Amino acid sequence: MSTLTAVKEDLNFNRIVSRQFDRAAKYLRIDPALLGQIKACNNVYYFQFPVRFHGEHYEIFEGWRAEHSQHQKPVKGGIRFSDMVSQDEIMALAALMTYKCAIVDVPFGGSKGGVRFNPKKYTAEQIEKITRRFTAELIRKEYIGPGENVPGPDVGTGEREMAWIADTFDTFRPGGIDNLACVTGKPVSLGGIAGRREATGRGVQYGLREAFRHAEDMKKIGLTAGLEGKTVVFQGFGNVG
Repeated sequence: MSTLTAVKEDLNFNRIVSRQFDRAAKYLRIDPALLGQIKACNNVYYFQFPVRFHGEHYEIFEGWRAEHSQHQKPVKGGIRFSDMVSQDEIMALAALMTYKCAIVDVPFGGSKGGVRFNPKKYTAEQIEKITRRFTAELIRKEYIGPGENVPGPDVGTGEREMAWIADTFDTFRPGGIDNLACVTGKPVSLGGIAGRREATGRGVQYGLREAFRHAEDMKKIGLTAGLEGKTVVFQGFGNVG
């Protein structure tokens, strides 16, 4: 194995998440076989789908939806539109959703989905077609639905895309009394929650506030407790930064 290949494998997002799990698992008195089951991603649906744009012009897109764990239902996790989307990334993020929900005792399993393309290079009309076509594939394989698998916004998606997803689901499953519950992050006018757009950033704010309350921890890194008078720099490539 070449040095470059070894470095790439070491930086693989899914491998990083697995190593983090293994380090934490050392402190648990749980049978190794059960730990292996907890760590494994239960299902990954990979598919290609065509979208017709103007005239007879078609483009083929790659999509994923992973369900890391169904120990609680529904499984929950965002859908991202990015030309950097990969199966390893989707599986890693689905696992992190499982762990995050479990840590704060939210009764959901972890899931994640994505389509590999750069939304900045497409018009709103084209993105709508991609979104609806992707949703149709998820519906066909039952990877979306109230009480089963509920997506939400992520990188490259927001209220607009969630509204298209909800409308597509309602078209395929007419008459369902809870059809709008097939997705979160919708506009308020479609049953979304006020404040959802800034919720992730607000969580970062609360996390920083709590961390800076611990004077002993702050002293170790040469800082004083509290946020007052401090300058903060954010760098991010996800839904917040």
